Amino acid sequence: MRHLFLLGAASVALLPAIANAQDAPANPPPATPSPAPAPASADQPGDIVITAQRLDAARDAILPSLGASAYTIDKALLAKQPGGANVSLVQILSQVPGVTLDSYGAVHVRNEHGNLQYRLNGVIVPESISGFGQTFDPRIADSVELITGTLPAQYGYRTSGVVSLKTSSGGFSNGGDIGYYGGSRNTINPSASLHGSSGPLSYFFSGSYLQNDLGVENPIATRDAIHDRTRQYRGFGYVSAILSDTSRLTAFGGTSIGYFQIPNNPGQTPAFTLNGQSTFDSAKLDQNQREITHYGVLAYQYAGGALNFQVAPFVRYSQTRFTPDPQGGDLIFSGVADRSRLSSLATGIQADGSYKLSDTHTLRFGLFFQNERTRSLVTSRVFPVDADGDQTSDAPITITDKGGRNGQLYGVYLQDEWSLTPTLTLNYGARFDAVRAYTNEQQVSPRVNFVWKPGGGTTFHLGYARNFTPPPQELIAAPTLALFAGTTKEPTLTVADPVRAEREHYFDAGIEQYLLPGLKVGIDAYYKIKRNLLDEGQFGTSLVLSPFNYAKGYAWGVELSANYTKGPFDLYANVARGREKGRNIISSQYFFAPDELAYISNHYIFTDHSQNWTASGGGSVTIHDGIGTLVPAVDFLYGDGLRADDPAGIVPNGGKLPSYVTANIGIAQNFDGPGALKGLSIRFDVVNLFDKSYLIRDGSGVGVGAPQYGARRGFFAGITKKF
Repeated sequence: MRHLFLLGAASVALLPAIANAQDAPANPPPATPSPAPAPASADQPGDIVITAQRLDAARDAILPSLGASAYTIDKALLAKQPGGANVSLVQILSQVPGVTLDSYGAVHVRNEHGNLQYRLNGVIVPESISGFGQTFDPRIADSVELITGTLPAQYGYRTSGVVSLKTSSGGFSNGGDIGYYGGSRNTINPSASLHGSSGPLSYFFSGSYLQNDLGVENPIATRDAIHDRTRQYRGFGYVSAILSDTSRLTAFGGTSIGYFQIPNNPGQTPAFTLNGQSTFDSAKLDQNQREITHYGVLAYQYAGGALNFQVAPFVRYSQTRFTPDPQGGDLIFSGVADRSRLSSLATGIQADGSYKLSDTHTLRFGLFFQNERTRSLVTSRVFPVDADGDQTSDAPITITDKGGRNGQLYGVYLQDEWSLTPTLTLNYGARFDAVRAYTNEQQVSPRVNFVWKPGGGTTFHLGYARNFTPPPQELIAAPTLALFAGTTKEPTLTVADPVRAEREHYFDAGIEQYLLPGLKVGIDAYYKIKRNLLDEGQFGTSLVLSPFNYAKGYAWGVELSANYTKGPFDLYANVARGREKGRNIISSQYFFAPDELAYISNHYIFTDHSQNWTASGGGSVTIHDGIGTLVPAVDFLYGDGLRADDPAGIVPNGGKLPSYVTANIGIAQNFDGPGALKGLSIRFDVVNLFDKSYLIRDGSGVGVGAPQYGARRGFFAGITKKF
């Protein structure tokens, strides 16, 4: 590991020296415009804008998605969909091919559980402890891009997909906006932003508040959930200073704070007696969860003729607290009441660079280091039991389980973009990754992608990637199982092998074709071979997921997509077919029943998040009506059931939920003026137009804790004023 530190230090130290080399090639990379002739200054606002745009292009050229599949939704397109910028990031991603909507605000890309990486302006933001809240507010983004497939070597650790958010940057006009959105289920969602520039300094700040009575999916098929209020606060700040025509310094960070009531499922049958009380109305349980995440990044970027690089130290703190019912309802129903606190502090540095060796070769390289300190504190109230598991006392006892771990991630990569011909590009390279936490593992991962553009609007891609996915340290709180012997929290099994890193061979091929001006269609197929397949499930009362491994697994899928953008019309449609299976659970076995483990040890089963068919689509039309633009829009989502228990009771995850279709509509009027009307927008939206009641989970299946239903029909309206 010492050699890795030396290599990383040498890479960073050499960057300025390379930048000043006199024999560097004179021609800049094709994606990078020529430098401005003079440094920007406060008296040259045009130069500042041009320099900022050139630096943005240079940053994007450092981390291209060559050979991978990339789907981008920019701010203009986002504003045209039902709900506009008021929708969550999950709702945006669910409209991308191969993305499955799940409960607890989760999405699965190509039937993977989690394994998503989030980047802001090219910099990895370490993931927060999973829960219900969304760390990122789409309002901060100038564009949202999902990159999937066989990722180039610069992308590691979380490889089912990269969610890349890019903020506006450089040369902001002075102004901002203020808005309000609200409606059904007592939804209140005010927001505001402020942006501007002063000489070479640009800034952008955004904040929002969300309150409603459907913070978590409803466990029953009613229009309104019981005990389900949420309050969520999000803030974001971005400050950028152009230092010269070839460099800038950027600082950005954000915060997300969420309070969630855990919704109740009435009519549950008590199973234990607490201090003489053996009855309790499950509709009156009062469980709550609080989630907080704070993150910050400082990035220095240099964009010379042949050399471009960005160095970015970062920090992220995340904490989740779960509090059980204060009246002891958890004890009466399940025999366990856990008060838990999980926290994670991650710090590190990311450096990425590119160097134009010649007209046909561009070298890209980088390093990543992260240190994470995780802590867990679980205070459990439980009942003593006899050898048969029968309660021996109605007086609970308290057991405290406390733990912590320092863990590190290391990574370096090197790759070459080789233009074999004007139409054929080979992007090949490798990365080395190591994890030192609850598991100590490492891997060299080769990557190769071919991209062929023969002309006529056609693009072929073919790729292979070897991936290495460390288990999410922030979700692992290894319990001391012996503490709970002879209590209602004692597991049936006491085997707790450590969670391991997933290793994967990934093959992907696809084609995109422009059939008509504005009309693009595509097909993409993939196959994955997995060892130590990582999955996650909800096994305790706290709704934080816990990871485990299948010894072997595989996944395959085919995705079709079509987009049409021309004149006033924006239309899209996607359909995906896929599956994922795993065999033999080899870690955290104490979460599972012995009969489940016995069957899975010799049979491949569907992972709980494997969905057969997924489809999405929508469109909008922009109508110039004399006072501005009127934009009616519609979108839909189709899912053919996540997994459930086998109706015959034999095969774990052997059944599936019924298919469903939901549709949303919206209409927005944007005013061009005169006077105070200029910059004003009003909108009206209907969610789940046909009021379909549909299951996302039914409470059965491997690692599934409770049923969840999709939101019923809701009516919402909003107003926004730009200034």
